Amino acid sequence: MARRQFPILPTLRGYQAPWLAADALAGLTLVAIAIPEQMATAHLAGMPEVTGFYAFVAGSVLFALFGRHPQMSVGADSTIAPVFAAGVAALAVAGSSTYSHLVSATALLVGALLVAAGLLRLGWIADFFPVPVLTGLLAGIGVEIFVKQLPTVFGLPGGGTTTIGRMRTFFDQLSDFNGWALGIAVCVLTIIVVCEAIDRKIPGALLGIVGATALVSAAGLIGRGVVVIGPVPATLPHLAFPHATLHQLGQLVVAAVTVAFLCTVQTSATARPAGGGSGQRAGPEAFNMDLAAVGAGSLLAGFAGSFAVDASPPRTAIVASAGGRTQVVSLTAAGAVVLVLAVATGLLKDLPEAALGAVLMFVATKLFRFGVLRSIFRFNVVEFALAIITLVVVVFVGIEQGVVAAALLALAQRTRLAARPRDAVLGREPGTDHWIQTDAGVPTEQVPGVVVYLLYAALWYGNATHVVERIREVITAAPQPVRALVIDGDAIPDIDYTGAQALGGLITQLEKEGVEVAVARASPLAHRDLRRAGLLNAIGPDRIFSNVDAAVRALSGPQSAGVQPAQGN
Repeated sequence: MARRQFPILPTLRGYQAPWLAADALAGLTLVAIAIPEQMATAHLAGMPEVTGFYAFVAGSVLFALFGRHPQMSVGADSTIAPVFAAGVAALAVAGSSTYSHLVSATALLVGALLVAAGLLRLGWIADFFPVPVLTGLLAGIGVEIFVKQLPTVFGLPGGGTTTIGRMRTFFDQLSDFNGWALGIAVCVLTIIVVCEAIDRKIPGALLGIVGATALVSAAGLIGRGVVVIGPVPATLPHLAFPHATLHQLGQLVVAAVTVAFLCTVQTSATARPAGGGSGQRAGPEAFNMDLAAVGAGSLLAGFAGSFAVDASPPRTAIVASAGGRTQVVSLTAAGAVVLVLAVATGLLKDLPEAALGAVLMFVATKLFRFGVLRSIFRFNVVEFALAIITLVVVVFVGIEQGVVAAALLALAQRTRLAARPRDAVLGREPGTDHWIQTDAGVPTEQVPGVVVYLLYAALWYGNATHVVERIREVITAAPQPVRALVIDGDAIPDIDYTGAQALGGLITQLEKEGVEVAVARASPLAHRDLRRAGLLNAIGPDRIFSNVDAAVRALSGPQSAGVQPAQGN
């Protein structure tokens, strides 16, 4: 049973020998792109560059063992690196052994949370954040990364703990910038952009970093003030539990929860086009296992002295476009990275930090999705404002606070819409018994003295008063005195106690004013709620109808023939 529930290497079932060549080639493509990216992410996290390799190997191997998505690439990711780095920086100085241990401890916390979320089938949490607030969140993280790399690419020491503080320090130091460092960064960034424009499979970052390293070594630019990463140990990690007290772990929980949430969202975004862009979303069971597999990668990375890992939508897309079919791609790439760790790290000692900064700046621009923001603005200004507010909070307050703000904004937006639901006055389509919106662009007619009102929402305590006021407004705005009100209940899924009381009070008032009330097309759940509230008896069983036209004819009587065109039609 355990083997059926947690299969090993599930994407390799039914593997065919002809696939091997394509998978191996895609693996080499992946590793060429991943090597500079993993080093740059480690640099962003304030960790030794070699730990980025550890993270990639841990994430790739564990996901290959347990993940269900055939092409998902898992490893170090720049989206989450600033989050756990900020959380740990509040407890230890970046670069210290304590800092490294706490980063690894955070990875263990993140891994445990993701494994638990996957096994408990909590992946649905990722669906609770709308695209606008997530877009603002990622854009804010992109701005944070970009600002942090400005001193690096200009060859400056930098400083500051907030975005404003970093920018102020940057401008104070700008007159002392290193032209060689800036030139290297500009060249690397240009190479990446050009390669990206030609073909995403071209490893522009790797080409730029190799060229920059060769230039520093050949021209002796270290003597001209260009900062390099220095010697990289050619060793594999020793698995061990990181040193952290219970008090320190408690202080890391908020950062770990934030990172786990971002991993859940990004894994969901990566898994959505399952099968390499087929457009079919992976089933919930497969996604939950993918989430647990990503968590397992973070657990192994934490024991290896590295940091939390995440699914990568761009690398996954590259695997698919390179023809990779299974997780053999990730295993091939992980094997190549292990080979680099064993014999080739000596080639990295002259790698300029400005080149890594350029790689991170390019990644930051990808997180700022101008096209999506423009599309949101065109669709709804309010939702665009939510994205911008989230972005501003992330940039000027903090990423963790931005995640909280995003959650609250998403909840507030949905509550606002539910509290002020859409409604419509219906008219009859001439020559038919169909009742449609009067502003639908189709000619409609009204029965004098009868108003048909449609509510597109549940009737609950948050909107009950508003709905009653809207019905009053509709009756007052009618061109002739209203004798009957038909409530179309087709789009009312349920009614709570407060909503039922408000509706009952309205019915009583209208009856005193000589306005009959009928209900048409009530859903089974709404019908049940009306009965439980005693409103069916108050309305009368002869005033409950299966369709709107029958209700209108019953209430209008012989005058129903004197229909009038609706205003505006």
